[in-house]
Amino acid sequence: MSQRFPKAEKLKSRKTIKQLFEEGKSFTKFPIKVIYIHSENKAATQAAFAVPKRNFKLAVSRNRIKRQLREAYRLNKQGLLNNNSTKFALLFLYLGKDNVAYDKIDKAMISLLKKLHDETT
Repeated sequence: MSQRFPKAEKLKSRKTIKQLFEEGKSFTKFPIKVIYIHSENKAATQAAFAVPKRNFKLAVSRNRIKRQLREAYRLNKQGLLNNNSTKFALLFLYLGKDNVAYDKIDKAMISLLKKLHDETT
């Protein structure tokens, strides 16, 4: 499976994001929280990443964390996508108050994706 993160896998729909916050289920593994819903009408599992402006005033800091979240997801998504025919809308929310090393983000992402896979199978 390709380790790309193409445009079709990026969640951009305001309607779907609003639905995620209203109806979504969630898991937390510090410093990341994932909110998800099953999405039958989508062609692929879609993901979005958010870092609150309240905790990180500088856009440079927010963008760096979002890049780290996207990279961790891109490298570890195959476990979730290979075994399930179920499609999801995912929102990864960064909960930490300060920058953490990429290793911690990667470990949290692996844990969350594994838990999501186990929950849905």
